[in-house]
Amino acid sequence: MMELTFRKSSYSGEGGQCVEIADLISNVVVRDSKVPDGPTLVFPRDEFVAFLRGLKVSVHG
Repeated sequence: MMELTFRKSSYSGEGGQCVEIADLISNVVVRDSKVPDGPTLVFPRDEFVAFLRGLKVSVHG
């Protein structure tokens, strides 16, 4: 199994309640930073990018 390199937002604090992502060529893997060995969610890259764009629109109007 491939080892993934996860990262979190620079806006995240040190509270340990973060979502972390790992970039793959065609997918994005998401996990809970509190449970790094727990389950992950895998999204197609284009769908994850659309999700992030939607978040930015809703936050910035």
